[in-house]
Amino acid sequence: MILKKNHIELLAPARDAEAGRTAINSGADAVYIGASRFGAREQAGNSTQDIEGLIQYAHRYWARVYVTLNTLLRDDEIGDAVTLIRQLHDLGADGLIIQDAGLLACDLPPIPLIASTQMHNHTPERVAFLQSCGLQRAILARELSLDQIKAIRAKTTLELEFFVHGALCVSYSGQCYLSQAIGGRSGNRGQCAQPCRRRYQLIDASGKTLMDWKHLLSLRDLNLSHHLGDLLDAGITSFKIEGRLKESGYVKNVVGYYRGKLDKLLEEKNLCKSSSGSASLAFNPDPSRSFNRGFTSYFLNGRDASLTSWDSPKHVGEAIGRILQTGRDSFTLELGAAQLNTGDGLTFYTRAGQLDGTRVNKVKGADIFPDRRENLAAGMQLYRNLDHVFAERLKKDRSERKITVKMHFLETPEGFNLTVSDEDGVTAIASIQAGAEPARDPERARSTILAQLRKSGGTLFDCGEVSIAWQQPCFLPVAQINALRREALDKLLSERLRQHPLLRTARIDQDAPFPEKRLDFHGNVLNSKAELFYRQHGVESIAPAAETGASLAGERVMTMKYCIRGELGLCGGALDHKGFKEPLYLLDEDGRKLRLDFRCKTCEMDVYFPE
Repeated sequence: MILKKNHIELLAPARDAEAGRTAINSGADAVYIGASRFGAREQAGNSTQDIEGLIQYAHRYWARVYVTLNTLLRDDEIGDAVTLIRQLHDLGADGLIIQDAGLLACDLPPIPLIASTQMHNHTPERVAFLQSCGLQRAILARELSLDQIKAIRAKTTLELEFFVHGALCVSYSGQCYLSQAIGGRSGNRGQCAQPCRRRYQLIDASGKTLMDWKHLLSLRDLNLSHHLGDLLDAGITSFKIEGRLKESGYVKNVVGYYRGKLDKLLEEKNLCKSSSGSASLAFNPDPSRSFNRGFTSYFLNGRDASLTSWDSPKHVGEAIGRILQTGRDSFTLELGAAQLNTGDGLTFYTRAGQLDGTRVNKVKGADIFPDRRENLAAGMQLYRNLDHVFAERLKKDRSERKITVKMHFLETPEGFNLTVSDEDGVTAIASIQAGAEPARDPERARSTILAQLRKSGGTLFDCGEVSIAWQQPCFLPVAQINALRREALDKLLSERLRQHPLLRTARIDQDAPFPEKRLDFHGNVLNSKAELFYRQHGVESIAPAAETGASLAGERVMTMKYCIRGELGLCGGALDHKGFKEPLYLLDEDGRKLRLDFRCKTCEMDVYFPE
C-alpha cells in the first residue's frame, strides 16, 4: 500500500507476534517481523499462522505488517521463497522487505516490495533505480547525512525509510563479510557471528600497539529522537526502530517514547500518522533505561563526537555514583548518588578494565547489600543496567490503543438507529424495531442511553461525542441499548477491515540501467535469477557472491563510514611523524591481522582479510 504524502509512519520491530501486538498497542503505525525462513535474523522466524494473527490485529487499526525476507538466496531456495511470498500475500501482508535482487526476476504476487538496507541504498542513483524496478520503498543506509537524504529525495518519489533508534552495524549493511570469512556464517544469510563486538588490538606495520584490547569496532546505539523534525523536512516517511531480537518491554518503552516525540512534530507540521487510534501508557517512556551501548547521532549532521563503545559492547547502564566505602557484605554510595532498590542490576569496571556486575539484594538506609561483592572497591564508579522498579512498571503496564468514535442515536418510524463513525470516516449503522414508549422520567431516560452507549470497554473503540435525536425522551431497556451498541461497533470493525487500504504495486521499467557495469562479490549475486536480473539491466561483468564459498583471503570484507583514525583524532596525513608505521592492523584474539585502509577523500575505512 502507498502512504499518502502527509502520512508518516512509526515502524517498530517484532521478534514475534506478541511483541508486534505490544508495538501496535504502544502506538506503532507498522511493524516488521521475520518470516519462517529467509530473514536477516535467523533466530527470529515466525510461522505463517502467527503472522496471520498479527496482520488481523494490526489491520483493525489500519496499521501495517511488513515481513522480512531479506537474505541472499541459493538457487535451490528460490522456489520455496516464492511460495512463501505467495502465502504472505494471501495472508494480507502489507509489504515484503527483500535483499536478493533475484526475486525481482521471479513471478511474484502483487505485494509491495521494500528494498532492505542490505541492498546498499546509499546514493540517489541506486534508489532511483529501485523505483524504476517497481519497488515501493527503500530503507536507506544508516550512514547518510541529512544532505545526502535530501539529495536522494530529490531524485525519487519512493517512500524513504530511515533507522532512528537501536543497534548499529559498523559496516555498510550488506557489505560486511567478516563473519563469513572467519567461520562461514554470513550476515547476508542471517547468520552473523558479530565479530564487530569482539576485542582487538590496533597495531602498526611494525607491531607497535596503538590501542590494547578494546572493542574497536563496537559502535554505540543510534538515537535520533532529537532530529525527527530534520528528518521529516528531509523527506523521510517511515521512522524505523531497530531491534527484531528485543523483548516486548524494550519495544513498549522505545515505541512509546518515539510516539510521543513524533506526535508533537506531526501536529506542528500539519502531518498525520499513518494508522488509527491513540495509545495510553501508564508509565513515562525512557530509552536510556532499556538496553543500549550509549547513544550517538552517527553521521546525520556530520561525524558525531563519539561513535564507539570501546570498553564494552554490553548494556553498561546509567551512572549512579561512586562507592564511598565497603563493608563485610555491603557498601555505601557517596552523597548525591541515585537511589537504589532491591532487584536493581549493577555494573562496574574492575581494576583490570573488565565489565562485571551484580544485583542488589537489599537496601537498608545508606547501605546496599549486593548479591556478591567481589571486585567492588571504594572509589569505584557504579552503573545501573536494570532499574527494577521501572522494569516492573513496564511488565504491569497494559497499554491500550483506542479509536475514537462518534455516536448518533436516532428515532425512526420503525424504532431506533445507532450510527457510529470513527476518526477515519468509516461508518456503520445498527437498528432495532421498538415502540417509542414515552419515558416517565425524561432526564433519567436520556442519562441511561448516554451512559450505556459510552460503555465501549472490551472493544478497540472509545466513545467520544454522543448525540440523541428523538421526538420525546423514550424508555428503552438497558439490554436493548447494549445490544444496539454492540451490533453497531461490531459492524464498524467489520467495515474498517473491509475498507483497509488495498495493496498497490508500481510499474516496472524492464530497461532501466543499473548504475554500475561491473559487479564483484560485493554485488551479492548468489543465484542465477539475480544474475539474470542484473544482466537485463545492463551489467556486463558479474562475480559470484562470497556466500558461494569463494576465498576471501586478501579481500575487502568490511566498508564503513566509521574510522578508527578519526575516532583517535589522527585524521589527515601520514602517521610516520607520530611514531607509527603504516598500514595499521586490527589484531583479533585468534591472531588474525586485519589490514585497515583509510580513504580520506570519502571519509571511509575498509577492512581487509589476511592473505
